Order: sequence, then C-alpha cells, then structure tokens
Amino acid sequence: MYPLGNQFEFDKSKGISNQKAIFQGEKYRITVLTERLVRLEYQEEGKFEDRLTELVINRSFPIPKFQFKEDAVSLEITTSYFHLFYLKNKPFMGSKVNPMNNLRIDLLNSDRIWNYGHPEVRNYGAPGFSMDSDETFGKGLYSADGFATIDDSKGLVIDDGGALIDRTTTGIDLYAFFYLKDFALCLKDYFGLTGFPSLAPRYAFGNWWSRNDNYNEEQVEDLVQKFDDNDIPLSVLLLNKNWHIKDQTAQIESGFTFDQSVFPNPTGLVQFLHSHGIRLGLTLNGFDMISPNEAYYKNVLEYIRVDEKGRLPFQMYDPKFVDVYLKLMIHPLDNLEIDFYFLDIDNKKRLLELRLLQHYHFYDMRRNFKRRPMVLSRNTEIAPHRYPVLYSGKTVVGWDTLRKVPLYNASASNIGVSFWSHDIGGYYKGIEDNELYTRFVQLGTFSPILKLGSDAGKYYKREPWRWSVKTYRIVKDYLQLRHRLIPYLYAESYKYSKYGMPIVQPIYYQMPELYDDDLYKNEYFFGTELFVCPIISKKEYLMNRVIHKFYMPSGTWYDFMTGKKFPGGKKYVSFFKDEDYPVFAKSGSIIPFGTHENMNDTTPPKDMEIHIFPGKNNQYNLYEDDGVSDLYRQGYYLLTSIDYNYLPNNYTVIIRSIEGKSGIIPEKRNYKIRFRDTKQADDVIVFYNDGQIEANSWIEGPDFIVEVKDVPTIGQLTINCKGKDIEIDALRLINDDIESIISDLQIETEMKEIIDSILFSNLPIKKKRIEIRKLRRKGLERKFVRLFLKLLEYIEQI
Repeated sequence: MYPLGNQFEFDKSKGISNQKAIFQGEKYRITVLTERLVRLEYQEEGKFEDRLTELVINRSFPIPKFQFKEDAVSLEITTSYFHLFYLKNKPFMGSKVNPMNNLRIDLLNSDRIWNYGHPEVRNYGAPGFSMDSDETFGKGLYSADGFATIDDSKGLVIDDGGALIDRTTTGIDLYAFFYLKDFALCLKDYFGLTGFPSLAPRYAFGNWWSRNDNYNEEQVEDLVQKFDDNDIPLSVLLLNKNWHIKDQTAQIESGFTFDQSVFPNPTGLVQFLHSHGIRLGLTLNGFDMISPNEAYYKNVLEYIRVDEKGRLPFQMYDPKFVDVYLKLMIHPLDNLEIDFYFLDIDNKKRLLELRLLQHYHFYDMRRNFKRRPMVLSRNTEIAPHRYPVLYSGKTVVGWDTLRKVPLYNASASNIGVSFWSHDIGGYYKGIEDNELYTRFVQLGTFSPILKLGSDAGKYYKREPWRWSVKTYRIVKDYLQLRHRLIPYLYAESYKYSKYGMPIVQPIYYQMPELYDDDLYKNEYFFGTELFVCPIISKKEYLMNRVIHKFYMPSGTWYDFMTGKKFPGGKKYVSFFKDEDYPVFAKSGSIIPFGTHENMNDTTPPKDMEIHIFPGKNNQYNLYEDDGVSDLYRQGYYLLTSIDYNYLPNNYTVIIRSIEGKSGIIPEKRNYKIRFRDTKQADDVIVFYNDGQIEANSWIEGPDFIVEVKDVPTIGQLTINCKGKDIEIDALRLINDDIESIISDLQIETEMKEIIDSILFSNLPIKKKRIEIRKLRRKGLERKFVRLFLKLLEYIEQI
C-alpha cells in the first residue's frame, strides 16, 4: 500500500452494508440495499468484496422495509417493488424456458421477470465513449421494463492508501435496480451507491472558447479583447495541446510545462484572464511518456526509474508513479492557479488509463478547498457524473451532428449525467453554414454546457463576428442570454448535486411512447421551469422559416421568446424564423437572470431580473455560493426562496433568504421583476421586512415590470400587485403565423390579399387547394403555389 494523501481517502466503513439486510451462504451473498436495489454476489470460494470500488463508494444504506422466507434450500425476499427467489448456493442461472432455475426476480405490479443473464433489450441506452466513435448507445438505467443492472464484477477496488487496484477475487458482483415507473427513485439509489453528482463550478455555465490553434500570449489577449469589443461574454478559455513544450526528437505528445517561447509569463497569463472574469483550462494529451524537457524531470528521476530504453512511460497502475506525476507535473500548474484540465485521450482502447487519470486528477483537486474539483474528459463509463463534464468528441461540422446532440443531452440522464460538452457547429471537416451555426448556438444556450470549439484553421468560423450581420446579431443575443441565465443554471445544478435531479430530462420519461417517434423524442425538460423542442432541420427556403412539429407536455406553456400561450397535451406545427427558438416556460415559471458590469463575471450578481409567468402559484429556491471553491460544503452558501402567489386580480412575489450565511452574495441587490404576459397593475405596494419602500413600474411590450433598488439580500422583499384580469390573452394562433409568412414573401400585395382570402375562408381544404392552383393563371409563380399547398397540409393537421 502506497499512501496517496488524504484527498484520496474514502470512508471504508461505507463499504459494509448493515448485517440485517444481508443474506449469506457458502457461495452467495445477497444484500437488500433499498426497496428497489439489491446486490447479488456469487463466488465459488465464498470470498466477497467489502472494499469500495471505482464505481461504488457507499453500501451503507439504512435498512429498507422487506420481508423474507428462508429454509435450507431456498431464499425469498419481498419489498414493495420486487420479489426475489433463489435456490441457495446454486450458480446464478435463469432462462425464459425455465425462469425458476436458481435465481428469479419478479417486478411487482407488472408481468415482468428478471433472470441472471437477462438481455434487457428494452433498455433505452445512454451515450457511450463519445459521439465521434462508431459505437451505438451503451446500456443505461432507464428501461421500459422498469429494471436494469450494473455489473461491478471486474471493477477496480480502492486500497487503504487511496489507489485503484485490481480485485484479487473472481465471481459475480451485480447491482440490480427494480423501480417500475419510479425512475427518479432509481437515480436516487444509484447516486446513493456511486456518489451524488459533483457541483460544477459556476463559471462552467458561461460561454467557453476552445479552438485548436497555436495561441501565444499576445493572441490570447487579442482574442479576449475581440470578445469584449463585440460585447460577447466569455467565461472559459481552454488552451489545446500546443501550450506546452513539445519533445520533437522523442515524438512525445504529452507535456506539462508551459512553452516559454509561446507563453513567457504563465502567471501573468492566468492573472490577465482572471482579472477579466475568465477561467483557464489546459488540455493534457498523449499521456505516453514524461519528457526530459519537463521542468521537473530530474526531480522525477529521484523517485521513478527509467525503463530499459531510458524512458519514463506513464504507469497509472503504480500509485508511486501517480503520486510523483501529480506532485511534480500537475501541482506546479496548480500553483499557477490553473482552474481545470481537459484529459484528452480519444482512443477507447486506452479507456482504463483514462478512467485512472480522471479519478486521480479529480480527487487530487480536493486537497485544496479554494478550487472546486472539475475535469473535462470523455465518458469513461464508470460513474461519469462525479467528474463532472464530459466531451462528446471531434464531431464533423454538419446537420447530422446537430441532429445527434439533443438526444445525447437528454439520454445522458439515463446514466445520471447532466454536463455534456459539444463543440458548437461541430469540430472539423464539413461545410461552415450560417443557419447551422445559429441553430447550434441556440441549442447550446439551452444545454448544460456551451462550448465554442473547433480544429485549427482560419476557415473554421466560431467567432460570432466573422459571420454575416444577421447571424452575428442573433448569435450575440443568445450568447448574452446564456450568461444572463447562469443564476438559473447554477440553481438547477445545485438541485442535481443535492437531490440527484438531472438538469436535462427527456420527454420520454413522462411519455415513453415518444421514444420511437423521431419528431418528438429529442424534446427535453431543461431544469424545473423550461422545456426545449430543438430545431435540427433546415428552414424552408421560400418561407424563410423552419417548419417545426413539436409536442407540448400537459399543462399550460408559454413561448419563452414571444410569450405566446400553448395549451399542453397537444401536437403543434409552428414556423420559426432564424432568431426564434422553441423554448417554453410552464405556467407559473420563475426564472432568475443576472447581469454584471463586467459581462464575463459569473459570480452572484448584484443586478437580478426575475421572469415570472402567469396562471399558477409557484415557489423557486435560488442557490448561490462563491462558485469556485468547496467551502459550500462547510455551509458557506445562501438559499433564497422566491414565492409567487397568483390570483387573476391580485398577485404577490416574496423573496426571502431561508438558509445559509450572509456575506456570500452582494449585501444589496437591484431587482427587476418581469411579469410576463401581464397587464399594468392598478396598484403596486412593496415592503422590505415590515417597512414600505419605493418601486418603479412600467409596461414593456407584453410584460409588466416592477423594479426596486438597493434591497438588502438578507431579509424579506414583498411585492404585491392588484388589477383586473391581469393576464394578457396571448394564445398562439396558426392564423398569425400564416399571415406573417405571407407578409414576408416577395409577392405582389394584391395577390397576397387573394391568397389570404382563400387560406382563411370557410372552404374545405380540398377546395382551397383547387383555388390556390388556379392562381397560376393569375401570375403566381409555381414555387409559391407549391409553398401554399404545403402550408395547407400543415393547417389540415392542426
């Protein structure tokens, strides 16, 4: 055993389950962990594993409710979710032909039966190693059967020194989840077993930049200045593999020392970026050998011997090497205040090595409370939610890549993952396209991570200012919106880490039948308040809009951009301009926004704008801490409740601190409460605690705004508004969409009037088609005839 340090230590007692929940025989051990989760072990020599593993860091669950019957031959265990039957000390076997053979588990309140070796073909799967590999989705936890298993039989174990080592025993070590339709509880059990998700640093929710160019210090400063000149916020700069010294003679890819000819003052570089509110990540790649060119190479030789060829290859299985590597290669970079690392191994054959690197890098960062642990890497498939940001790989520029992203984001929750990073527009190859870039940025705005990245090359356009004026304007608006959304994104991230609620959840969780429907299976809930129906196809050229079909969940929803109301439980066809995107807020939604004088700043803001949608009471907890350290684990955070009490003629918002400590967020705040789709109130009264304070209010488009300034953040702010029939009737009408399309077309105005009279007449659809075709005789071009016939098809579907 080689001691790696306190940061790698886990509570060994967590590996041992309560004896009252264990049933053990000569060759088997069965442990009831929860009412939905059971551990199944079989080992010919009766040697069972109580050490923690790279997957499992807790087996010490409270004793669940269960009943059992046991005799010399068989064992039966029953919980509220499953019934287990086992012929004791028999190998775990079972089949459809003979389901009673040795081991069988019935899922209660269903006709489903699990046997050891069950194919689990109704498993919905989850993203695997990366999007740029040829593999299909791997196995996840979400299944139409209502059960899933995880095999930990070959997983590495954690020794007393914190190192990951091979198991010394062989056999079966299986975790079986039986949840029926309660997948949220399944995830809770999974996180209880493997560790709850990490809380990502607050800066991770801003805009990232990561192009594989050979940047030098001057070019980095110039890049930051260009973002600033264009009023586009930036929170993360990720330098790729060319920042470090390269050993050309030995052809070693890996490197851990800044190249002084490129970055002569690394400390100054970090200070420059931090002073602009930008965090710095470094790409670490190769991991083949440690080069003699490294600054601390001679120090390494004091502890590690070279091989027979005089080289220092990576030996991640050797805890002594790991210790030396971290202390002499990584800690000097940490001392420069590098914020995080991208572990770039794109060869799945080296998956085990990447798993070790990911684990050691992440937990090594725990040694310092000032910097919250975060690494970026591909999916190593062992509790990837802990690390916490994954990279989808070097994807091809194109619509095919865009079509994959929403399902990747949504299905990641099937393995408990929320933070998946995709290169906006694709990484390389393909054709750069204004519309594609726009739709990628819009999707990225409503994804957990937004990363502008590409391969090297001056013709890969990821800078918004290099596109057309229209594209630049739209993309700039969305990138600014993304930074304003950070308070909401961070609060949702807190819920994910605290309670195991994934930020992105696919619509098929609520409606499993939509999983096989290509039109709707990409839709997802984005936090508790928003719903996204991604655009993944090109627009119709003449119409200059995307014809988009989507399904709205039950309830009442509002287009987040326009405020138009959509009754739920229905399918819709709508038409989206380049600047529009189908994101919806449910009735009563509360969505906090923030702004800073320094637009790159991602800390808790002094200026906060809260969007509130009408129609329903709601309560939202805004979580805030310093965003970069682990001090929140010691209670250094603040939880603020935002309560919305709705009546058609009287509505109240109460903002009050409910948990945590003062000094975490600005002492005073400026609040702008934007009541969406709401008329001017007749009376507005504002109190801080028991004293009335001044407020300004006005109408802005379809919204009513109340603004109060310099309000202490510790205490209670109450805003009461009174008026009659306050909600604006913003029901979305297909006629409005059609009129807008006709208005924009290059057709004579008199012809537009004729077309309008046909489309909106009481004629049957069949006769409308005939009348549209007749317009060819009056000079309407064939392409427009085809367009309006197509529109009639959509009108008919509604």
